[in-house]
Amino acid sequence: MYQVGELVVYGTTGVCRVEGFGTPDPMDRSGRQYYQLKPLYQDGVIYTPVEGGKVSMRPVMSAAEARALAEEVPQIQPEEHRARTIQLLTQHYQSILQSGSSRDLLELAMSIQAKRRQAEKHNRRLGMVDERYLKQAEQLLFGELAAALEIPYEAVQPYIADRIAAVHS
Repeated sequence: MYQVGELVVYGTTGVCRVEGFGTPDPMDRSGRQYYQLKPLYQDGVIYTPVEGGKVSMRPVMSAAEARALAEEVPQIQPEEHRARTIQLLTQHYQSILQSGSSRDLLELAMSIQAKRRQAEKHNRRLGMVDERYLKQAEQLLFGELAAALEIPYEAVQPYIADRIAAVHS
């Protein structure tokens, strides 16, 4: 059970702070307890069951894990994922987002960025599905890294770029 004040990654919403426990509906007499979650990077409040929730929830990675993940970036060789249909591509991307793995999100973002560079070489634009999932993957990943490293969200991309530059210098 998570404690009030603890940071968690909640599904594809991203990093949330556990604000409390209770029931979202005062008329609910089931006795079921819910976490009250406050997303860090968007508005609103989320109520999710303490037990048996359908959306994955896990603790935010530690600062050491975040630094280690950022250090891995230069060694990752992303593979571009292509699919015969937009529906298959969407399903592939959605499954990665729902996996909840920070490493998978990093690889997805790097893969789509490689796809973007390839498209730009041929004077083309990246497809809308790729753009949408790149944005989602980066939001989830950068949000968790910012929370873990206790740095502003906007500082995450430069932080990763500095790690890449350090390896190549």
